[in-house]
Amino acid sequence: MERITTDICIVGAGPVGLFAVFEAGLLKMRCHVVDALAAVGGQLTEIYPKKPIYDIPGFPEVMAGDLVKNLEQQIDPFHPTFTLGERVEDLEKQEDGSFIVTTVAGTEIACKVVVIAGGLGSFEPRKPAIENLEKYENNGVTYMVRDPETFRDKRVVISGGGDSALDWTIYLAAICKELTLVHRGTMFRGAPESAAKVMSMAEEGQIKLILKSNVSELHGENELEAVTVLVDNEAPYQIEADYFIPLFGLVPKLGPLENWGLDLEKSAIVVNTFDYSTNIPGIYAIGDINTYPGKLKLILCGFHEAALMAQSAYNIVYPDKKFVLKYTTVNGIQELT
Repeated sequence: MERITTDICIVGAGPVGLFAVFEAGLLKMRCHVVDALAAVGGQLTEIYPKKPIYDIPGFPEVMAGDLVKNLEQQIDPFHPTFTLGERVEDLEKQEDGSFIVTTVAGTEIACKVVVIAGGLGSFEPRKPAIENLEKYENNGVTYMVRDPETFRDKRVVISGGGDSALDWTIYLAAICKELTLVHRGTMFRGAPESAAKVMSMAEEGQIKLILKSNVSELHGENELEAVTVLVDNEAPYQIEADYFIPLFGLVPKLGPLENWGLDLEKSAIVVNTFDYSTNIPGIYAIGDINTYPGKLKLILCGFHEAALMAQSAYNIVYPDKKFVLKYTTVNGIQELT
């Protein structure tokens, strides 16, 4: 069992969680970030990386994926550490007021402050209604692409019509032995340029594109060997496949956070707007996961909440020091060592 020691454990690696690392770093506080998803960025990475955002100060327009990359670059001087692909499962408060946060994989994070920045909660994949789906999970069925090399020279079927399905179809086409994209509609929900690229690749024979269709059955003794595709007004037929990747988006759930003793209101965490602290001293909630009168679920509001949270957390991490606000225009960014 791995134990990591840090000042602040941030639960959630979305844009607000990443910016919280920056605000904490300015105050010389180290952060460890945990997320159930395999990559940082939360919804921006998993759901709409190619969608433009228009209300980030200083950016008349920025792609969601580019915003995540910029945030990663911004926090790099503070050397945050990450545990990705592991959902936070348990929290235990110690006698000295510190915490032990434990993930579902058994990773332990010892910290003085916990910041919940989980967006709408822990995201779980939206699964298609296929009878024997669970049988093939981790045996040919996967809901996200963690390592593209896994699919090299394999026969892969992707199902979906959003940005994630389009982006991975384009990326994996050059890696897979054979790639098929199955989509229940005729129009894609993703970025127009991505949709056009996929259509062009299908016309050129780089991929197989099956529209107005669904994957209805999975086949194989112990591992996936084929899928049945059901096409409108046609007889169902099988496609040989080593992997099936259904990309239908993510479902937000509070998950184990519901059992932590936090004040909740309609699946959101109630906070004090003075510093976005919860009813448990040492635990803060910022971003879409919290609620208070006048709450707006905007990224820029989460950034503001992260800044005030960090000022308050400083008093817990450094109880014997007096905080003096200094602007970055004066101090610059001092790398943590």
